[in-house]
Amino acid sequence: MGNYGRGEKLSAEDWQALKAAAVDAMQNAYAPYSRFSVGAAALTDDGRIVSGCNVENASYGLSLCAECALVGNLHMTGGGLLRAFYCVDAGGNVLMPCGRCRQLLYEFRAPDMELMTTTGIKTMDQVLPDAFGPQHLEETR
Repeated sequence: MGNYGRGEKLSAEDWQALKAAAVDAMQNAYAPYSRFSVGAAALTDDGRIVSGCNVENASYGLSLCAECALVGNLHMTGGGLLRAFYCVDAGGNVLMPCGRCRQLLYEFRAPDMELMTTTGIKTMDQVLPDAFGPQHLEETR
């Protein structure tokens, strides 16, 4: 995976590497209740791949999505912004992040972040239009 500048598109091989990392992450999922394992991987703006898997809890509301684990991994490994994202189920099929997770990813996105979706590659702005973010919390005078 290269160090991509703003506006540079990832190659098919880069997307395959992200899928492979998401599948690897999914292998570590803890999903004894739903039996629905999820893995996610993302490319950071400095060229690293970070990943995460879902971790369920008997108190279902306390379960962690793969995207939550991925963002934790992002900060544990040096921070940065997410440039590209891929999420899979146990069969390696593309999953679309839920609304909550789209909001989470939005918070940590690079300006040109792309996601693999069930209908192909889209930008964060396409999957979460008119999003609310940190810029809306800035004090105005």
